[in-house]
Amino acid sequence: MDRGRLTELFRLARRMEQMGKRDKLHTALQGKILATIFYEPSTRTRLSFEAGMIKLGGGVISVENAVLASSASKGESLEDAVRVVSSFADVIVLRHPEKGAAQAAAELSRVPVINAGDGSGEHPTQALYDLYTIHKEHKSLDNLHIALVGDLLYGRTVHSLLKFLPLYRSVQLSLVAPKRLRLPARYVQYLRGQGVKFKQVTELAPVLPELDVLYMTRIQKERFASRKEYEAIKNVYVLDENSLKSMKKDAVIMHPLPRVEEIAKTVDRDPRAAYFRQAENGLYARMALLYWILKGR
Repeated sequence: MDRGRLTELFRLARRMEQMGKRDKLHTALQGKILATIFYEPSTRTRLSFEAGMIKLGGGVISVENAVLASSASKGESLEDAVRVVSSFADVIVLRHPEKGAAQAAAELSRVPVINAGDGSGEHPTQALYDLYTIHKEHKSLDNLHIALVGDLLYGRTVHSLLKFLPLYRSVQLSLVAPKRLRLPARYVQYLRGQGVKFKQVTELAPVLPELDVLYMTRIQKERFASRKEYEAIKNVYVLDENSLKSMKKDAVIMHPLPRVEEIAKTVDRDPRAAYFRQAENGLYARMALLYWILKGR
């Protein structure tokens, strides 16, 4: 994905949004089938892909809990499952707990495979609609100061977003995380290699007045070995109404969801809170991606 291709997808997503609200897309992917295979829990990702495919006139076959509700419970490997499912569908959306699983699946599949999250690795379609959201809210992705906050070690949404941000001019990053959850070294090296200006800090409050985009993430309980470790760190960053007072009037507050306690529900009333708009944008961005993969390329 280069900048031109992203711009093309943003335009297509906008068109999907406008036409979808007028119910004018119901035959765009008629006869095509989407298979969603999820070995980890999901709400927004799975449902937005499935809803998007249905809105485009296609069909959906789905395994919501592939660990228990598929032949994986009998010991079938991911590789064998993908070989079989790719003979049933035109595109596969896969979520798996192991890093690199989507790439391995794509190498064996007869049809395109979309990575819907591979453990603590990547979540590229989340990054796609994160960028689309920033583009809609700020009208540009250039010259922005963006803070990525929370679990930067295991946060796959952050990892994928960081891959795209160097495509835009004069982006400045504040990477806000506890020391034990800092960004992995390979992503730090990537940012340095791309010439992106960034700082790694442990305190959120001092950077709030500088930000154009605040991207909060939850501390992920499922990535911790013990509940005690998680409880000790889970509320290290909490955005509340008091925090909002120091932020710019046109700042945008984002979150990939689900949230736990890191954004107070009272923040929802603030017009800068874009996370529910962001989730809706996921539908249109994923519709655009499905159309591009199956028909538009």
